[in-house]
Amino acid sequence: MGIFERKERERERRKDEIVDAARRVFFDKGLVASTMDEIAEAAELSKATLYLHFPSKEDLYLAVAMGGLRSLHGRFQEIIEQEPSVVRALHRMKDAYMEFFRTQRQYVQMFSFLQMSQFHKQVSDQMRSACDTENDKHWEAIINLLRRGVEQKIIRDDIDPTEMAIVLWSNASSLMLRADNEHDMWKRRRNIDLRKTMETSFRMTIDALLTPAARLEYQAMLLAERAIVHST
Repeated sequence: MGIFERKERERERRKDEIVDAARRVFFDKGLVASTMDEIAEAAELSKATLYLHFPSKEDLYLAVAMGGLRSLHGRFQEIIEQEPSVVRALHRMKDAYMEFFRTQRQYVQMFSFLQMSQFHKQVSDQMRSACDTENDKHWEAIINLLRRGVEQKIIRDDIDPTEMAIVLWSNASSLMLRADNEHDMWKRRRNIDLRKTMETSFRMTIDALLTPAARLEYQAMLLAERAIVHST
């Protein structure tokens, strides 16, 4: 290994250490209350070293949040590669999304800041470009899955696969943030469990995208799952 490669590996290792430290601070205090001084202390580095790798606190916050998204997207990719049935792949991705919501709630809480236009004004062009590249991989994987479904006459051919992907992700992310922020209020006022509402929304959206034959397959799959749940 040459000098350049060693330096590059050391640089990436240092960035990972900074992101790990920032994750702990952001999870504990959130974006607004956290400071670069606290992150530098947690990483056992100088604040100047942090700024060598991340030009702003917002860049660092986005780097941490993208780690959560990469984890979710990676799980989606595994399912797409493992599952030959498009219907089952979509259903398993729904389960993966719900599992992420249950087990990674601190990332979910970070995602709400990513919706704010003011936040993105503080992010560097370099970080924004890196995130766009990462997100493009996710979009392509989902869109290609839906295109495969159209080719196999499982997914309706009268809706553009990219539009389908946008609808799926927008519905899921919007309800995820609402369930995180408003679950107790809806439970108290209307006796509605927003986590169950998320499941319902997924099922309705998937069902709406399917051809009549595939819809029958999907309904049979759901009935079989319910039967297993009731028998345990």
